[in-house]
Amino acid sequence: MRIVSGSHKGRRLHPPKNLPVRPTTDFAKESLFNVLNNQFDFTEMKVLDLFSGTGSISLEFASRGCPRVDAVDMHAACLKFLREISIQFGFDGIQTIKADVFNFLERSKRPYDLIFADPPFDMPRKETIVELVFKNALLTENAWLIVEHGADTSFDTHPHFEQKRRYGHVNFSFFGMSVNE
Repeated sequence: MRIVSGSHKGRRLHPPKNLPVRPTTDFAKESLFNVLNNQFDFTEMKVLDLFSGTGSISLEFASRGCPRVDAVDMHAACLKFLREISIQFGFDGIQTIKADVFNFLERSKRPYDLIFADPPFDMPRKETIVELVFKNALLTENAWLIVEHGADTSFDTHPHFEQKRRYGHVNFSFFGMSVNE
């Protein structure tokens, strides 16, 4: 696992083996950020990384100059690893939040320019994440919600669904405010 671009391009990450994670592959992450590069100015973004795990996505945003990344996970060991790497790399803008994602989304009042969610592929209620984001108005104007999921999950009928991209075994569904607004 590595950071694919930005100030820390090529830096390898070596998380402890016992973390309960399934990190986004470097191939899928690089492909996703190629799409994002054409849509966003990272230096002005507030990002929310849900089910952050090792923090690979949070670190990628920070490496590209993102000033604020809130990383939410319920596993203390994952957040500890992300905090340690953030300090080591000098990423002051990464905030780690130990919380259940669903509870966090219910309570949160801060809108974000991009929300990335990587729930466990077998997690029930994945669609609830999308519902909570839109119900609680957690996206700024022209912001995106991106949900990583397996091939057996489909969000195509959601009113805010915009597109799905597949990279190997990884699928990303994109949601935005522009649909039906």
